[in-house]
Amino acid sequence: MHAHVLSAAVVGVEAVLVRVEVDLTNGLPQYATVGLPDSAVRESRERVKSAIRNTGVKFPDQRVTVNLAPADIRKEGAAFDLPIALGILAALGLVRLDSLAEFAVVGELALDGQIQPVRGALAVGLACRRRGIAKLLVPRENAAEATAVEGIRVVVAATLSDALDVLNGKVCAVAPPPPNVERVADDTDLTDVRGQAHAKRALEIAAAGGHNLLLVGPPGTGKTMLARRLAAILPPLSRDEVLEVSTIWSVAGLLHRRGALVDVRPFRAPHHTISVSGLIGGGSPPRPGEVTLAHRGVLFLDELPEFQQHVLESLRQPLEDGRVAIARASGVGNFPARFQLVAAANPCRRGCPTIDCCLCTPAERDRYLGRLSGPLLDRIDLHVEMPALAGEEYAGAPPGDDSTTVRMRVACARERQRERGVTTGARLNAEIAGRLLRRSCPISADGQKLLATAMTRLGLSARGHDRVVRVARTIADLAGVERVGAEHCAEALQYRGLDRRWRP
Repeated sequence: MHAHVLSAAVVGVEAVLVRVEVDLTNGLPQYATVGLPDSAVRESRERVKSAIRNTGVKFPDQRVTVNLAPADIRKEGAAFDLPIALGILAALGLVRLDSLAEFAVVGELALDGQIQPVRGALAVGLACRRRGIAKLLVPRENAAEATAVEGIRVVVAATLSDALDVLNGKVCAVAPPPPNVERVADDTDLTDVRGQAHAKRALEIAAAGGHNLLLVGPPGTGKTMLARRLAAILPPLSRDEVLEVSTIWSVAGLLHRRGALVDVRPFRAPHHTISVSGLIGGGSPPRPGEVTLAHRGVLFLDELPEFQQHVLESLRQPLEDGRVAIARASGVGNFPARFQLVAAANPCRRGCPTIDCCLCTPAERDRYLGRLSGPLLDRIDLHVEMPALAGEEYAGAPPGDDSTTVRMRVACARERQRERGVTTGARLNAEIAGRLLRRSCPISADGQKLLATAMTRLGLSARGHDRVVRVARTIADLAGVERVGAEHCAEALQYRGLDRRWRP
């Protein structure tokens, strides 16, 4: 007897439909799985056998051959347990083949027949919609993410027996629509940060244009507080961005723990001991790293000079391209990584509060920040120095605008960029390609002279010059001005502090 079931394999951050074929033939009892399975798929033999027996069905004393097609795609994980079990039961005549042909199935089996959640259910739903598969059978814990995909009918099952009843038409277990979860109000606000008006202005510019930001200052000046409040002034995720981010988290196995889609911008803050594979992604097959988990959100790197040099240099490609390509012998993984980098650093290794009481020599301070290479700093648009506040400055500092007010200004500036992006193809100023920069960012004659002088005196590279122009374009958008003037360029140049520091 022969039967087949549709399932899916996760490749990168997408899913590819897989045809699970089961063949039962007479001969010595044997169980073989072919089609480039990994060890987790090969181990499914014992889980499937036990689950079928504990469901009350005798496992066939025949030769069982399971083929996962196409055979040139590596199959990994335990999500093939349920489709393999259903394929065996269908070959035994216990499942209606016409009903089974309408479904795609994913799920991991426990020994007692319980169906466990799997990674990538949202990606599987999107793949089914692309291929015109009308129905999807998933574990109960994956229902919230699977039902987020419009255009397919999601059916849930808690056990292998429930799955049999659903496929044979005995019960109708359509997944309920996802609940309307009220978004919890963020209790962080820009007014919590005392003083530092210059840094708050830089944070608003970074949010408006999608620019990367580096905060340099002694401990206790509010660098981490500002970084954690960036997400509060960013516009909310659109529906497409929610699906995009949630798909990544689903593939990483993080979504079903939340019980709902990711509807707020991600904020990732890895420790400085992280490896290249943890930050960029890696493994065999390749898995997404922190830069991909921060897609459409914020990646915060505290104590930036403490990160290993090769780890920091690996950020060059995602900062420039918004994507990560990881090549391994088992294949190439392409992961989105369109995030905003916010980094923080002390001006010296000891973290002294002020220069006057600093125990480090000028050479030691320069050597500490010198761990940040020029090519990496070129990809960070805003360099902001945050001095320590005196007692009277801290006590008498005005609170400034709250996050709601700043968010409204950011939204207006982004709306101007969106309208301009119809011709440039870039949603944010930070994403404007170099060849389109002059056309989309007209600069006054005085502004061009100022930028030319800055390249000579500050030693700006061509990439650094383009970064300054993009920041000046964002400043003009915040001011509601179409043409970039000298005052916008001058303010943008103020945020290149490390270029001035190292210029001889």
